[in-house]
Amino acid sequence: MEYAAPAHVTSTRAMPGLLRTLIVDDEPVARDILREELETLDNVRIVGEAENGVDALEKIAEDRPDLVLLDLQMPVMGGLDVVRSLKAGSPLPAIVIVTAWDQYAIQAFEAGAIDYLLKPVSRERLLEAVERGRRTTGAQAAEKVARIQEIGELPAASSKDRPARKIVGRTGTEYILLSTDEVYAFQAEGDLVWILTAKNKFLATQTLKALEERLHDTSFRRIHRNALVNIDHVRRMSTLTSQRWLVTLNNKLEFIVSKRQARSIRHLLNW
Repeated sequence: MEYAAPAHVTSTRAMPGLLRTLIVDDEPVARDILREELETLDNVRIVGEAENGVDALEKIAEDRPDLVLLDLQMPVMGGLDVVRSLKAGSPLPAIVIVTAWDQYAIQAFEAGAIDYLLKPVSRERLLEAVERGRRTTGAQAAEKVARIQEIGELPAASSKDRPARKIVGRTGTEYILLSTDEVYAFQAEGDLVWILTAKNKFLATQTLKALEERLHDTSFRRIHRNALVNIDHVRRMSTLTSQRWLVTLNNKLEFIVSKRQARSIRHLLNW
């Protein structure tokens, strides 16, 4: 599907010093971090935020940003699908790829993105990307978008080569970026979700359901309605009753496996 901007909207790229910017990322914390940094810049105006590709296309058509900070991996519609859906012939934004997956970002950059930012994004690199966006003319942006649209599907990384997906955790007023292999489990307590590592715990920024969907192709499995466990860190399974099991992780944390999940978890672990 192609999206074109309304005919009455005109590009503001010619306005000196003002860079209209759209932030696209499915993680609220990632959007918050980018927004807070951009808001300190006098010559940047944030015209909107989008949490998925479909929303991004609508906002690009409606708000006509000069620059789009675009996450690659998003549910339903990823960043490259957003670029492919932009209609040639209409004013197009400069695209900066923002992702934790460096091999994808490099390929997109080589194809036509004006820059790529690896999470966690440093202020210095963000300023460089913004400056590149400022120097990019409308014609250059359109040419680069066309090049991205031609690259086709990026090859899936093997489990061996694929970098760990990043998880944002909070402790006090600080945000910590964790790789999935250091996370032992996610545990829900009411409206809160805790990220449990070998020795620490952090407050998650997403619901347990959202985390499960995001990590569906990793080693994390739902063992109870309140727990999502990294099976690579399972040390022991013990019987509680004929239908209930107790999972012990390498850091000695224990979780009860629900009746509903017991069979699949035992099969998965070859227990």
